[in-house]
Order: sequence, then structure tokens, then C-alpha cells
Amino acid sequence: MPRLYIKYIKLVHSVGDIAAVVISSITAFGIVNGTISGFSGSGYLNILLYSLVAWVVCALLLGTYRYYRIARTLQVLLDAVKVVLLYVLLLEAAFNIINVQIFSRTFLILHYIILLGLVLFWRLFVTYTIRYFRKKGYNSRKVIIVGYGDAGQELRRFFNMHPEYAYRFIGFFDDQAVGQPHVVGKVEDIERFVLENEVDEIYCSPYELSKEQVIRLLDFVDKNLVRMKFLPEPGNFEFKKFKIDFYDMIPVLILRSIPLDDAINKMLKRIFDIGFSLFVIVFILSWLLPVLAILIKLDSKGPVFFIQDRMGMDNKVFRCFKLRSMYTHSDNSVKGTARGDARITRIGDFLRKSSLDEFPQFFNVFLGHMSIVGPRPHMLKLNEEYAMIVDKYMVRHFIKPGITGLSQVRGYRGDTSEVYQIRGRVKLDIFYLENWTFLLDLKIIFFTVYNMLRGDDKAF
Repeated sequence: MPRLYIKYIKLVHSVGDIAAVVISSITAFGIVNGTISGFSGSGYLNILLYSLVAWVVCALLLGTYRYYRIARTLQVLLDAVKVVLLYVLLLEAAFNIINVQIFSRTFLILHYIILLGLVLFWRLFVTYTIRYFRKKGYNSRKVIIVGYGDAGQELRRFFNMHPEYAYRFIGFFDDQAVGQPHVVGKVEDIERFVLENEVDEIYCSPYELSKEQVIRLLDFVDKNLVRMKFLPEPGNFEFKKFKIDFYDMIPVLILRSIPLDDAINKMLKRIFDIGFSLFVIVFILSWLLPVLAILIKLDSKGPVFFIQDRMGMDNKVFRCFKLRSMYTHSDNSVKGTARGDARITRIGDFLRKSSLDEFPQFFNVFLGHMSIVGPRPHMLKLNEEYAMIVDKYMVRHFIKPGITGLSQVRGYRGDTSEVYQIRGRVKLDIFYLENWTFLLDLKIIFFTVYNMLRGDDKAF
């Protein structure tokens, strides 16, 4: 039963969300007042109507109801959180502008919390219900793959491993692989086969076909309302996540989609950075810095802070703050640190192993130069060297550098004297910027603190 109910999925999501706005408002009113009998006769009913309009506007602005057959559960929940956050901001701004006084802060907070819980529950319920029925064969799509290469084989394995997406793989078509497992014909047989078997989608590896064959397939799918999607040549686009944007009517292929380019994601990360760094500055650095400053001064001559130019987001240079952990040398700003470095002081050795020398960078975070989590910034001379020897090194500068990062908690902290070490760091940094989520940041922070407490062998 292909395509069953597919056109109703967006409607189900939107109806559930609107119901969540109504239920959360009435429930919050009942909790605050002990009854819901006065809800319809007060100004709350008028504001409820405004809230519904606000929700619809937020959902449309963020494209919450765009339907994707393949969507991770985490992404579904994050999209729901985004629309709730924008809804809260819009409501709070409107209430402040028109100076609404009838609502208590308790009512609004309860409304927001209950709404978030209901929306997340509804998203999960609908998502897993759809997946359950797809496993049973509903809303399935018949697909074929043109080209028997590595990309096609990997896609076939994906279809087989994920029945919840309801892609029914029928077979391969390839002129050079007739007789191989799952190959049902040549390229010239596709048109007849598609029409006879009511195929819904064709996945094509254009690098394995001639130009004339690709053009003929494009003409065929347009005339017969069959969807065709292209597979990239294996190995040509490492680390890439493609995205299509439109400049007027011109489709433009964006080779690297970065979650932190999204305004909501960027705002969420910045709010967290400000709150976290301010907490550390006020409650930890306010007393810890004077103590460490005295120890540094008693241990060796020189300034308390080591301030160095580092490369930040979009190749902008900023002044990075650290506690001085070395004797004062002229080459400290151009020469990297190695294990057993004679320039490291006694107190500096402790600061480095405990990561306390990095704590002044919370001021960089608060000022907006850095983030709590991100690729570690390198000194300018090393930046130039790494860019020459490591492919795609500069990609890590699309986002703000961080005090800690994925590469640090995955074993690439400290020594980068070998090329494989900096390559491993860059690979993880690029993975982070292309797959960022707020939950990933929290995980990295947790493991950073865990490594600090247990002691990190890579720290020196």
C-alpha cells in the first residue's frame, strides 16, 4: 500500500502541536488557580488565540512541518525544541511590548514547560508510530539503483538495515554487471521495468553511465513522474554534507552544511557560552585566579598571564588568554610545546596537567572570541604550517574555537608533532562542525571534566 497516509503526516503533527498549546495553557491555568472554570471568561482566552497564531508563525518560519522520510529521532526532537524556544521568545517580547499584567510568571513558566513536554511526546509518538507501520509494509517506496559500484552497494545495505524507512529495494541495473547478485537488467531495460513494477524512485550513479544514458533517464522520469536521485562518486566529497539553496530560481549546491549557521542554533550556543563562562568567572575564577597568580609569581619571574595571538572564526586573529606555565623565553610565541619541555616551570607542569592554565579562556568565551566547545585554536605559525601539510585544515575555522573540543576528549589532546596526530584532530573537528548538536556539546563538556578529575596522560 504505497504512499498511504503520507499526505496526512504534516497535518497530524500540526494538529497535535495546536492541541498541545491549548492543553498546556488550560493545564497551567488550572494548576495556578486550582480550577479551570474561569479560563474562558477571562483574558486568558484572548491570549490563547494570540498564542495559537504565534505558534503557527514560528512553525512556518522554522519549517517545522517539512516532511523528511529519513530523519533521526534526535533531529526531530531538536526541531521541536527550536520552535518552542522561538515561541517563548515571541510571546515574551509581545507581552513586554504591550505590557500585559494579567498573567503571573508562574503561569507562563508552567505553560512553557508543559508545552515543551507535550510537543516532544507528540513528536516521538508520531515518529515511532510511522516507523512501526512502515516496518509492516505501509507507505513503502519501491526503489532501484542504477550502477553496481561502491555507492550503490552501500545504499542497498542502508535500505536493508533500516526497514523503518520503508524503502523496498528491487534491484540493480548496470551494463557491466549483468549476472551479479541483485542485478536485474541493463540500463536500457530500466524504462520498461519501472513502468511494469510501478517503481517510485531511481537512485543513479551518473559516473557509471554515459552522458546520453543519463539524459535519456532524466527525460523518462520527467515524463512518467518518477523521482530520480543521484549518488556521488565515492571518495570525491569526503566529510561533505550537501544542501540545496535557491537564488531566485537558480538551484545552488552548498558543499558543506554547518548546523551553527542556523540562527537558532547559534543563539542557543551563545546563550549557553555566556551563562557557563559567567558562572565560572564569578564563582570559580574570582577566588582561584588570585591563588594561582601568587603561586606563579613565587615559582618564577614573569607575568601571570600568557597572552598570544590565535586564529579564530573566519581567520580573524584574537588575543588568547592563558596562565603562564613556562619560563619567559622569546620563542614561546612561535615554538610548540613537547613532552618534557625544559621551558615548563614547576607550577606550570601542575597547571598544564590539571588544565588550569586554560581557565582564563573563559574570559575569551564571555567576550565572544571563543566558545566553550569547538576546535582548539593554534598559534599563528603552527596554523600556517598545518594548513600546508594537512588537507582541509582551514575548514575548522568556519566556527569559533573552543576551550575544549571533540578531538581533545577523543585522544588528540596535547602533542601534534606528528602529521597523523594533527590529521586526526582535523578530522574530528570537521565532524564536530558538520554534526553539531547541543547534546554533543554537553557530552564533550562532561568527558572534559571527567578527564580532568581522573588525570589525562596526554596533558603536559
